[in-house]
Amino acid sequence: MSSASAEQLSESPAPSDSAKRILPWLVAIALFMEHLDSTILNTAIPAMAQSLHVAPLALRSVSTSYMLALAVFIPISGWMADRFGTRRVFFAAVGLFALGSLVCGLSLNVQMLVAARILQGMGGAMMTPVGRVALVRTFPRSDLLRTMNYVIVPALVGPMVGPLIGGLIVHWLHWRIIFFLNLPLAIFGLWLVHRTMPNYLESDTPPLDRTGFLLFGAGIALLSYALQVFGEHTMATAPLSLLTALSLLLLALYGWHSRRVENPVLALWLLRARTLQVSVIAGGVSRLGIGGMPFLLPLLYQIGLGFTPWEAGLLMMPNAVAAILMKISSGRVLARLGHRTTLISNTAIVGLTIGCFSLVGPGVSVWALAALSFVQGFFISLQFTSINSLVYAEVEDRDAAKASSIASTAQQLTFSFGTALAALLAGWFLSGLDQTNPAQILPALHRVFLTMGILTILSSLCYLRLRPSDGSNISGHGQGRRQ
Repeated sequence: MSSASAEQLSESPAPSDSAKRILPWLVAIALFMEHLDSTILNTAIPAMAQSLHVAPLALRSVSTSYMLALAVFIPISGWMADRFGTRRVFFAAVGLFALGSLVCGLSLNVQMLVAARILQGMGGAMMTPVGRVALVRTFPRSDLLRTMNYVIVPALVGPMVGPLIGGLIVHWLHWRIIFFLNLPLAIFGLWLVHRTMPNYLESDTPPLDRTGFLLFGAGIALLSYALQVFGEHTMATAPLSLLTALSLLLLALYGWHSRRVENPVLALWLLRARTLQVSVIAGGVSRLGIGGMPFLLPLLYQIGLGFTPWEAGLLMMPNAVAAILMKISSGRVLARLGHRTTLISNTAIVGLTIGCFSLVGPGVSVWALAALSFVQGFFISLQFTSINSLVYAEVEDRDAAKASSIASTAQQLTFSFGTALAALLAGWFLSGLDQTNPAQILPALHRVFLTMGILTILSSLCYLRLRPSDGSNISGHGQGRRQ
C-alpha cells in the first residue's frame, strides 16, 4: 500500500480515550445479542411450532437459514470493512440484525420466519469480524489480549442465561418476545456506533471479487448445509454424498480461481504467516472435539441420564461461569507460558475433560457433573482466547480485515465439522441399539466421548510448529510483562 493511502487508512481521527473505553463494550453488546439469540431460541422451538401449526422438525430451517447466511457473508466482511469503513458496516450489521429480529417476532408463517433469520444472519456475519477489525486497529498489540477478553465476557453471559430466559418467556409470555428482546439492545448499540466507533477504511480497496464470492459462497453454504443435515440424519446417503462432493468441487474451483486473481474474496496468501496458519488449521483440528460437545451433552444428560431439558440447561451454567473467570486470568497465563506452551498443554487438558465424560453414569453426583462442566469451561475458554489472539500476531493493520474474515470463516466451518463428526461417531456406536434404553445408550456415548477426547489430545501436537516467541507481541511473554 502506498504512503498516501496509508495516511488515509482511517477516515476518522485517532479515537479518543473515551471512545477506546466504550468500543470494547460496543462490540460486546453485538456479541451478546448474537449469543443470546442463538441459545434462547432452542427452548422456544416446541411453542413456535404449535403457534405456527407445523411440526417441530419443520422449524429446522429456522436455524439452518441463519447458519447458511453466516457461512455465505462472513467471507466478504473484511472487504466490506475496508471498502465502506468499520463504522458504516458495523452500523448496518446491527441494523440488519435488529430488523431481522423484528420481522422474526412478527412472522406469520415459517417462510417469513426463515427469510427474517437470513436477514439476522447477514447482520451477524458482519458484526463479529468487523468488530474485531475495529479493535485491532484501535488498540496496540500489547493491549489486544486484555481488550478482547473484556469484549468476550459479556458475550459469554448469553449462553449462560439464554436457556433459562427462553424457558421463562415461553412459560409465562409469548415466544415472539424472544426476538423483541434484541431491539432495545440494538437501538442502544446503534447510538453508540454513531457516537464513538472509528470508521477505519482503505482508500484504494479493489473491486469485490464477484466470481470468487459466488464460488466460495455457494461452496461453503452447501458444505455447511450438508454438515448440518449429516448431524441430523435427515437425508439419504446418496444425495448427501452428491451435495458434499458438489460443495468440495466449488471450493476447489475457488482455490484455483484465487491463485489467478490479484484480490480474491478470501486472501489465502495471508496463511503464509505461520501464526495465522496455525491458528486457522491447528485451531480448527483442536476445535473438532469442542464443537461436538453441544450435540453430545444433551444426549448424555437427557437420554442417557434422564434429566429434564431445564435440568440439563442448568448443568451447562458452570461451564459459562468458568469461561468468564478464565477470561479474567488468561492474559496472565499467556504472559507467563506463551502461546506455544499454553496451546500444547491446554489442548491436551481439554481433550482429557472431554474423555472424562466417558466415566459419567447413572450414579454420578450432580455436583460432580457441575464440577466437570466448570473445569471444562475454564480450559475451553483459555483455548479460544489463545487461538483467537494468535490470529493477529503477524498481521499488519491493513490486513486485519482480511485475516478476520479467514479466521471467522474457518471457525464457523470447524464447529460444523465437529458436530458432524460427533454425529457420525454417535451413529456408528449407537447402530443396532435400542435408542430409548439408557442402559444401551450410555456405553455407546461413552465411546464417543472417549474417541473425541483422544482426537483432541492428539491435536495438541499440531501446535509444535509454533515458536516460543510467537504471539509475544500480544501476550507480553518473555518481555518482563505480566497482565
